[in-house]
Amino acid sequence: MNFSNVKQALELKKKLDQMQKELAKIVVEADAGHGAVKVSVNGQQKLLSVKISPEAIDPNKIQRLEEWIVKAVNEAVEKSQKEGAKQVAGLTGGLKIPGLT
Repeated sequence: MNFSNVKQALELKKKLDQMQKELAKIVVEADAGHGAVKVSVNGQQKLLSVKISPEAIDPNKIQRLEEWIVKAVNEAVEKSQKEGAKQVAGLTGGLKIPGLT
């Protein structure tokens, strides 16, 4: 067994664990419908919150509200991915890690 490889693997795992903690701290927000729907997503692309303005709730326009929710979530996830990529690049020093960068 090559202890150098084991040590490198342990160091990489430690960096990846730290990266996950840092990504969880990143919170981005997005909105749709001129603020009628607001969502928050963290750097791990986990949806944290959805806020819907009472004025946006119209039983006759449910499809519009659903579209706003989808738009806001997609925008927040995209922002989260960009912020996460910046964070990952900083922690890995530009090293390309499949599935992370």
